[in-house]
Amino acid sequence: MRIKRVPEHPGAPARKAFVSELRIIIRHALTVLVGQMAVMAFGVTDTIVAGRYSETSLAALSVGSAIYISVYVALMGVMQALLQIWAEQHGARRLPDVGRSLRQSLYLCAIAILVGIAALLSPDAVLRWTEIPVALQGEVQRYLAVLALALAPSLLFRIYSTLNQSLGKPQLVTWLQIGSLFIKVPLSIWFAFGGLGLAPQGLVGCAWATLIVNYAMLALALWLLRSQDFYAPYRIWQRLERPDWKRIAEFARLGIPGGLAILVEITSFTLMALFIARQGTTAAASHQIAANLAAVLYMMPLSIAIATSARVSYWLGAGDPRRARAVIHMGFKLAALMAVVLSIILFVARQGIATIYARDPAVIALASALLAWVAAYHLADAVQTVCVFVLRCYRVTVLPLLVYCVLLWGLGLTGGYLLAYHGVGSLPAIASPVTFWGTSAVALALTATIFAAILWTVQRPVPPPAPAPQRTAS
Repeated sequence: MRIKRVPEHPGAPARKAFVSELRIIIRHALTVLVGQMAVMAFGVTDTIVAGRYSETSLAALSVGSAIYISVYVALMGVMQALLQIWAEQHGARRLPDVGRSLRQSLYLCAIAILVGIAALLSPDAVLRWTEIPVALQGEVQRYLAVLALALAPSLLFRIYSTLNQSLGKPQLVTWLQIGSLFIKVPLSIWFAFGGLGLAPQGLVGCAWATLIVNYAMLALALWLLRSQDFYAPYRIWQRLERPDWKRIAEFARLGIPGGLAILVEITSFTLMALFIARQGTTAAASHQIAANLAAVLYMMPLSIAIATSARVSYWLGAGDPRRARAVIHMGFKLAALMAVVLSIILFVARQGIATIYARDPAVIALASALLAWVAAYHLADAVQTVCVFVLRCYRVTVLPLLVYCVLLWGLGLTGGYLLAYHGVGSLPAIASPVTFWGTSAVALALTATIFAAILWTVQRPVPPPAPAPQRTAS
């Protein structure tokens, strides 16, 4: 008996492609998210250890980590921009080009390392400008001096991480990040408090632990690059070519604006914290709760943005802009859905969440008010994060930087400062963290709107040229 084959529904292949792409993005994003949370745990570990060691060490950590993160994140942004280039080459099946561009990126990384080390070894101007007490400056400088030595392996590992993200293989990076956490925690405790013949080193001990972990992660990354057959087609382990300055300039044009954009985001948060600290301990504590939750929530859209941009660049490199646009819409929907769910949960449960962080009724009340703004902030943050990462796929980097400067520094930070301490027009001064979070949320919403408009313009399909009119015989 012959079995009659049921014909496949005309829309079935499209649905299969959609589901497959969605699975890739979700799996990639979740893997990156786990790794990012492990890295965040590094900072949590140092905060707990420094706080248990002494109040002075904790205060020095707050200053030192703010400086280090500002430098590192800006330089990391330069390296992260390489994701779009390598994902395009992967999509175009130009696999040896990935290896060649990776080797050329080492020259850009070397420049970034030198700049970063110089900044970390010379924090005097920043310490004076922020009026850090003299008693703290020595410990901050010693802490940053050790982290300057840890910067090179950290940025080199970032290249390895970016490479894996661009090739759709972030799992190895995540496993290394999780594993390193089990080394970091005991080392930070041992070096800070001493024991087994080692004298207590306090905060500097946490920095030494970070240095050791960074070099261990880099060593394992190099071993994986050498031993895993997955990397063989990319011909990474070839002789290092002379600098191709045209190629390096291309990296810089894409990476430097991206790094500066991240720096604008980080410094706007840092300066906001400094301005709010003037309002007293209740305001500072409430802001810290809001900032901590905003940072944790940011990991969600960041992970989706990394996964989405990797796939968009892949399909652009493969010469399929239609598929790239479909991935953009998919990433947006996924990020927006998660942002809406998380924002609603945060808004509804803001009182209970605040009580987890604090016991003081005044801090709980103010933090609850701030978390309502954090919910709105996160919605805009999710949209703008996906937009700015995808815009890099289309080589749009300078315009987002300018938008960040005008809106985040201008409207968000400066507007909040004026409204808090001087008043604006007929509005009197309102010395509260709410003013800063309110203006920042509005600024980020405008940023997201502008980025979405730019992205819609650059990724929309170009209509084919109209056929030339045929000449009639005379």
